[in-house]
Amino acid sequence: MMTWRNLPVGSNPKALDFPHFPTRQQAVIWRNWELAPVERLAKVLRTNSANVLALARGMGLRVPPVVEKKWLERGYCTLIRANWHLLPYEQLLELLDWPAERLAFALREEDALWIKLGALKPKVATVRYAPLTRQQAEKTAELKAMIEKHFPNMQGKATGERSFAFLDGFRSAGGPVPKRIKRNDFDLRFIYSYSAPYGDCLLHPELDPYPDGLLENLAAMGVNGVWLPALLYTLVPWNADPALSAGHEIRLGNLRRLAERVAKKGLGLFLYLNEPRALPFTTTVFKKHPEWGGIRYEQFQAISLCTSNPEVLDFVREGTTRLFREAPQLAGVFTITMSEFPTNCYSKGRGQECPRCSKRPPQEVVAEVNRAIAEGAHGVKRDARVIVWTWAWAPEWEKAVVDLLPKNVELMCVSEWGLPLKTYGGGKPCVVDYSISRVGPSQRSLDLWKHALRRGMKAVAKVQLNNSWELSAVPYLPVVDLVEEHLQNLRQAGVSGLMLSWTVGGYPDGNLGLVDKSSPELAEEKFGRKAAPLIRAAWRCFSEAFREFPFSCPVIYCAPHNAGPMNLLHAKPTGFTATMVQGFPYDDLRVWRDFYPEAVFEEQFRKLSEGWRTGFARLEKASTLIGQNKLANFLDLERVARAAYCHFRSAYLQIAFVRKRGNSSATARRILREILDEEIALARTLHDLVRTDSRIGFEAANHYSYTVNDLQEKVLNCEFLKKRYYSEPAPAKLVLAEAGSGGSGLKGLNLKTGNR
Repeated sequence: MMTWRNLPVGSNPKALDFPHFPTRQQAVIWRNWELAPVERLAKVLRTNSANVLALARGMGLRVPPVVEKKWLERGYCTLIRANWHLLPYEQLLELLDWPAERLAFALREEDALWIKLGALKPKVATVRYAPLTRQQAEKTAELKAMIEKHFPNMQGKATGERSFAFLDGFRSAGGPVPKRIKRNDFDLRFIYSYSAPYGDCLLHPELDPYPDGLLENLAAMGVNGVWLPALLYTLVPWNADPALSAGHEIRLGNLRRLAERVAKKGLGLFLYLNEPRALPFTTTVFKKHPEWGGIRYEQFQAISLCTSNPEVLDFVREGTTRLFREAPQLAGVFTITMSEFPTNCYSKGRGQECPRCSKRPPQEVVAEVNRAIAEGAHGVKRDARVIVWTWAWAPEWEKAVVDLLPKNVELMCVSEWGLPLKTYGGGKPCVVDYSISRVGPSQRSLDLWKHALRRGMKAVAKVQLNNSWELSAVPYLPVVDLVEEHLQNLRQAGVSGLMLSWTVGGYPDGNLGLVDKSSPELAEEKFGRKAAPLIRAAWRCFSEAFREFPFSCPVIYCAPHNAGPMNLLHAKPTGFTATMVQGFPYDDLRVWRDFYPEAVFEEQFRKLSEGWRTGFARLEKASTLIGQNKLANFLDLERVARAAYCHFRSAYLQIAFVRKRGNSSATARRILREILDEEIALARTLHDLVRTDSRIGFEAANHYSYTVNDLQEKVLNCEFLKKRYYSEPAPAKLVLAEAGSGGSGLKGLNLKTGNR
């Protein structure tokens, strides 16, 4: 039986300290307040509820708490991150009320969660309740006074939207789904759920990845397909290790019912297959069949299944057949054969380590996996759409793979993958993964689509219309000009299908309307004829500002823009390496900036945030022209744009802080104080937005980037730094010229008008 002692720890470094809290037990209570029941926190801290309530009351938290139970059901990734540096595994499992097996599965299979957490578990001692000392009580009183100063209504009745309240909007409207497609340029337009946890939804149907109301909303936007991740060994029985397939009957039954319900709403359900998935060290498969084993991956605690063995390919083929036989309403599948997850022996570039695969070229291995899946699907359903995704294929052999594929599959490329980026000091950097700021398609994707079209295959583009990892914390980025330009380019390229999002970007509104409407039509429909020109002017400002985003793959995954103001500041380097979104940016400027020079990187976020701010002036002018029937749309746009500003501006400030914090001059210290003041203002603004709009900060696979507790903690963090390190009063006006800002002042945005 697995216990917490079997869970991975990686390099197991000493955890971070959080000195803005008098004790670690108070940090645990703070970060989990109103997210977990008081009784659960008491159990974790080895005490009783009365002591937990007393500590919470002493810090100024609301007592009694208003606990939202959905956090433990749908926000567990957020809870895991919040406690990663606070609790050892044993107590983390108590907080979640999970067995060790469930956490092990989540770390291994839930959209690279272990990688997002840095592939390490920080070393931390058990946290136990202890009465506060006199000095700790005095510091706690100071903390409470600070919170009451910045958040005076914390003790009052809960107001605004509760977390996950947006789910209420996905209840079925009941009537027929409106048909609104004006043009039929793309026969396939499929997307991921805005609200589905990336975990085992088919075993837990109460989480309902696609409630009827969401399906109706998506159909109304012109979407005709939705997708869900699938894991073959959990869906079909496998005699090699029946324990791996436990619950497969339940999952298959739920898959069948979901596919039927999706079809009734006029959409098709697609499964994402990333197969054959590597198996955990604990499986008995490799004891029975050692020849099936491929590459050993210590960080995943898993071994790949070698597809050079025909029996492994048979499992993939027969498993896919079983899926379509059990769920005949499935519309199709799409595949990834090279990814963060180890699958075939070449999937992570280590095929030469396999004694069998090393004798074969990678294109053969990649093609045979896709061919087995296509044969399995088409053997049951001839018109099933099998979409082969070229994600992370190598340029030197990708066309050879296409030549080895059956002609009845469709080829999908990330549209913008390979677009060249500006160079700094050599190399040929290009777009990898997803970008809205850089408008596709790339020449590489165009060439590969043309190659597929010549073979009689269909071309599908993977795009992001609503948002991307350039900012995942808002439901959509109002950069309409960029999205419209991209779609027009794809129409001209002969692309016939669109995958509209990865896990990020599935909100059923925003830029999705551009699939079948022009930007003038969309502006007039949502904001009225009088306001439409000014709205389009604001969109133009946001789009032009967003072109300044300093794109690279490490930047979009590791820089602090997705965490925004919640990311804590540190007076001294932490030594931790920034991790993949939505993990921990820490203070790792070297990883944040990738190939960008520090000054350039800082300057780009300054230009982005200040250019974005100009869009608010256009919105303010448009506000007087909005009719009452369009007001909700306008307020939605304003909130989303303002939240995006908080993230972009905070990224700029964090870069400037890290660059300047080692400078002990009086000027540098004053600049740092002003950075801290603006970070406080941004955290407070975002805090109010989160309490107003439950979508802010949410993303399906990573759950919430932050809680209101986190944003309150950021204020404590900044106030602590000001008092401990930068206590002198700041001058009335300062600039950041020394920090590479181009002379831009740090005075904050007027949060009501959008002006400085």
